[in-house]
Amino acid sequence: MTSNTTIKGLFRRLACAGAIALAAGQALANETLNIGFTGPLSGGAALYGENTLHGLQMAADEINDNGGFAVGNETYDIKIVSLDDKYSPSLAAVNGKRLVQQYRTPVIFTPHSGGTFALQAFNERDNFLLMSYTSVPTVTEKGNKLTVRIPPTFTGYLKPFTKIAMDRFGKKLGIANATHDYAKYWTKTFVPVWEAAGGTVVADNPMDYNKSADFYTGVSKVLAAKPDVLFIGGASEPTGLVARQARELGFKGGFVIMDQAKIGEMAKVAGGLKALEGSVGVVPLVDYHTPGSDAFVAKYEKANDGAAPTSEVAFNYFGLYATVAAMQAAGSVDDAGKIRAAMAKGLTTLSAEHNPYGVETIDDKGGMVVDPNIAVVENGKIKIESLSEVMAD
Repeated sequence: MTSNTTIKGLFRRLACAGAIALAAGQALANETLNIGFTGPLSGGAALYGENTLHGLQMAADEINDNGGFAVGNETYDIKIVSLDDKYSPSLAAVNGKRLVQQYRTPVIFTPHSGGTFALQAFNERDNFLLMSYTSVPTVTEKGNKLTVRIPPTFTGYLKPFTKIAMDRFGKKLGIANATHDYAKYWTKTFVPVWEAAGGTVVADNPMDYNKSADFYTGVSKVLAAKPDVLFIGGASEPTGLVARQARELGFKGGFVIMDQAKIGEMAKVAGGLKALEGSVGVVPLVDYHTPGSDAFVAKYEKANDGAAPTSEVAFNYFGLYATVAAMQAAGSVDDAGKIRAAMAKGLTTLSAEHNPYGVETIDDKGGMVVDPNIAVVENGKIKIESLSEVMAD
């Protein structure tokens, strides 16, 4: 028969063993690092925002599934804290304050210029690194020391887009793009280039892509001026809808497409690539065909039932890996200045798989440096051309 003393001793041993196991588990548990995101997750630009967020989450899941990442004596898992700003700069600012104060995020990603400028009003004071997915050059030209611009600037596209569209269709331009800040920057910069090449603007009727799904009235006003080329752009889905409705109204000319909209995504809404005949825009990632892009596309398609990734997904996926690499190079996960200063060094450690566009360095002002190609739709197919080839013709 078992004595009470023996039973008590057994319980003590079991309790001790449990405590040791719990302590070991706690010692092995990774710290959690919150990374912030504010972007449009509802409204007309929701798909755009969701794609950028998906890229971040995809990278975070990979990092966590591989055991996290080490900085100093600590190992971290990443938690993406995402807030919807409905494409509103004022809401982005509110979200930024909340992300820093409530969630202690040392880094915040945002996929629009309006949100970027709103967050730049206080990111240096509040000491967080702003990872901006926008090609507006002024986000880094302003001299904000804690901003990184992830994609290349759109200014490199202006002359080749103009040349291609004019050579094929003519010099009369109709503006039917979106009304948000990014579209305004594009228009303000693109129109002088078009006019300097001998073109004219025959109609100017931007529309709110974020609130409307019926653009017939607005597009009709532009088409009444008989343009050769339509300048369109915003989030991909509404931009594709504008193109489709322009075709339905009888437009036969070409499209100059702002780099925010992606031809592959537009084609799903516009009625296929044939509806986008004569378009010039940025190259879909699936057509890029670099070692890094091919590896990323294959991995993404396998995990998403064959769906093709967009550049929003790929650039933000890269952006998070670049951030983690910079943290490791800096030896800190919360000193925004050190992380920014170590970004160039961190980029040298990235594998091609984690760097689909082959970004090699970052300039002194905080812009990632990459040499992009452009896409032209001819005979219902996407044709890839380099910027240098277009301008040499």
